[in-house]
Parts: sequence; C-alpha cells; structure tokens
Amino acid sequence: MPSPRASANELAKLLDSLPDPVYVLDDERRIIYCNHACREWTGCAAEELLGQECRYHSSPEATGAAAVAAALSPPPELFSGRRITANVVLPSGDQASAERQVEFIPLGANQSQAVGAMAFVLPAGALKSEHDDASAVELHTRIQRFRREFAARFNVERLLGESPAMRRVRAQVQAASAGTASVLVVGPRGGGRQHVARAVHYASGAAACGPFVPLACALLDVELVGATLRALLKPKMPAPPRPASLLLDDADELPPAAQVELARLLAPVDLPFRIISTARGPLAAQDGFRPNLAYRLSTLVVELPPLNTRLADLPLLAQGFLEQTNALGGKQVGGFSSVALDRLAAYEWPGDVDELEAVVRESHARAETTEIRPRDLPTRLELAADAAAYPRKPEETIVLDEFLASVEHELIERAIERSKGNRAKAARLLGMTRARFYRRLVQLGLESADEEELELTADENEETA
Repeated sequence: MPSPRASANELAKLLDSLPDPVYVLDDERRIIYCNHACREWTGCAAEELLGQECRYHSSPEATGAAAVAAALSPPPELFSGRRITANVVLPSGDQASAERQVEFIPLGANQSQAVGAMAFVLPAGALKSEHDDASAVELHTRIQRFRREFAARFNVERLLGESPAMRRVRAQVQAASAGTASVLVVGPRGGGRQHVARAVHYASGAAACGPFVPLACALLDVELVGATLRALLKPKMPAPPRPASLLLDDADELPPAAQVELARLLAPVDLPFRIISTARGPLAAQDGFRPNLAYRLSTLVVELPPLNTRLADLPLLAQGFLEQTNALGGKQVGGFSSVALDRLAAYEWPGDVDELEAVVRESHARAETTEIRPRDLPTRLELAADAAAYPRKPEETIVLDEFLASVEHELIERAIERSKGNRAKAARLLGMTRARFYRRLVQLGLESADEEELELTADENEETA
C-alpha cells in the first residue's frame, strides 16, 4: 500500500500534467499548491506564489505576486461552504488570456465551514457570466477589468465608474496629464479633487515625476506663497522627465493679498513646474477672485460630478472601497446585499465620495457575515431613509393681504346672496357706503368698472325718484 506522501506526490504529478491551471488554498486563504499551467498563466514561479494570501481585492498598491494572489482570490462566501464560479482577471500578461473563468470548490468535512478550497481554471474562451450586473461577484470582476485597463494611468479609487460623467472625467484627466498646462479640478468637497490632482501628476509613474507640493490655500499668506514658488523656481540638477506640480488646494479660498502675490510670481509664461488647482466651482465665477489669476490657473478644467448625480456608479465605488478594506487583511467581506445597496442609493451623500468611503469602512467593521446587510450600515442612513419615507409637510405661509381679500370676498358674496342681489342693501348689511362697496366689487373681480358705474347711476336715479 503506497504511503500518504507517495499518494500526494502522485496527485501533484497528475494535476501538474493538466493543460489548464489549478491551484489550492488553505483555510487562511494562502496558496499551498499551483500546477505548471497555473504558473505559466500567471507568469509567477512556484516560490513566488506559494504562501501568498489571497485577499479579496484589486488594490492598485499590490504588485507582483501579491497582485496576482489578489486576482486569484475567491469570493469570501466560498469559505462558508458555497461552491462558486467567477471570473478572474490577472493584473498583467497577455490581454487575450488574462481573464478566465474559475470554478471554486470548498474543501471540508461539512458544507457549513470550509478548511480550504480548490480552484479549477476553465479553458480560455469559456467566459460567461452567471451573475447579474449588480451582484458582488460581477462588480468585483468589473473592478478588476478597470484596474487592468487604467491602473497605469489612474491610480485612484475616485475615478472608478462607468457613467458618462466619469468617462468624461477620465478623458479630461488623460488630456490634462499629457501636457504641462495648468489644470483646475472642480467638484464638491469630499469628491476626491486632490486624488484627481495626484492622478494628473503621477500619470507617468512616480519615478518619472518631480515632487508633488500641496498647499492649503486657506492658510496661505504672501510670505508662504513667495517662499514656496521661489523654491520651485530654483533649477534642479538633474531635472526629472516630468516637472514638479504645485497643488493649490481649495484655490477659491486664497486670501486677496496672496492672490496678488501669486499672480505676480506666475506672470512668466514658461514655468519649470505645473500648477494644479482645486475648487468648488470655476474660479472666474467666484466673487472677489482676481480674473487674471483665474484664467492663469484654468487652462484645462476637470469637472468632478457630485456622487448623488451619478448613482449608477455607486455600487462599483462601494465595492471598490470594500475591497480596499479587505486588502488590509483580517476579515474578508464579499459585497453588499441588494437591499443595502438600495439604502446607499437613497442617501443624499452630503460628504460625497469621502463619506461613502467612511460608511463602507464602518459597515465592513460591523458586518457579521461575508455580506454587508442593511443592519450593518451606519444608523444615520436608516434615519435618512425613514425621513425620506415620511417627509415633513412643507409649512404653509399665510400672505396676509391675500387671506384678508379672500375673507372679504366671501363676506361680500354672502351679503349679496342675503340681499337677493340688491347691491345697496348688501352695502348696508356690511356697514359700507355704496361707493366703497362698488369699488371693492371691482377690486375683487366681482364686477367690472362699467357695471359699477351703471349701478351707481341706477342708485342715484332711484334716490332722485
């Protein structure tokens, strides 16, 4: 009878001979085996992959074997005993074979708790989706595709999205990063304006760029503006392939005296550094902002839309922030329930994308399963949902003149009805002179001026007779 070790070696040889990739994870999500086809597919040697923890994320900070291990990670619900088929997108390698469908099989004595998993990568060309577009597994795949396509240019989560507005933003960022013209990033507070500014600066990779110098404009004075720009104007040897960038964060809060000094120092057309500014709106439209400086800082404009105007991107953004949290290690959460996503979409997001990131991190910490449910979301979202379901009735304002006119209109009609159409008698019932009574009839639209004159004439003739 062969020994267990010999049997294991025979099994390894058998799996190694398979034409399609196969890999095995232990209960800590670490790769403990990968066959020859898997090593060929990923471009990693066995010693690089073995022992790597498969965290469920697609963070751009992961590189090399760690990035490959993240791509190979199965959805967290697999370790609850659920068999899953999902797409895996490698971060690099041949475009045609980078995305493959993988069947994940939990390994364990019972269905409720897996002690490991086996992954069979299906033949190339066998891609098909078994999940709806809003499922966590499908969102994860779309994020992986986004990372593969844009990671070299956009190393930020804030540019994730498939809405027309975000496609336009990425095109604007790409155009801005291609040159050295000054760039203004416009958008709501919390929308990721500084992240976009960094994406413009580091588009060619950190090694190829000069320093990124952020300045909080609300705190700037004339001396600090002068000192910073003089330091950037000093020639540096050797010069980097791409120039340094001066970030004027919240440029619309720049004090007037600092605006004057900055406009003077930026007067030269050719500067050895790029200027990137952020603001809540176009600088030229800001009261009190110097027009010449506004135009100098706004050669190219990137417009970030508020989150509540592009809710179609919210599921991807939420999934992306969730996976960022997974990348830190520890608890792995697969995604959001459909009801939880609906609750997120119903919120107004006054803090924009930054607030969404904070909500996702808090929900991740509170989650008791591999899926975030409504009860895991912060309480303020539930309160906001209740407030939206039962909105406060708008307070009705009373315009005194209109109210008094309506009362007078009602009283006059009653007096006319009680006097059976006799205007003189109706005037007496109301304690009014006939002249005043007829004027009010005209003013309230109950009679025309011609009718009033006829009535007065008839009354005079009656009195004369």
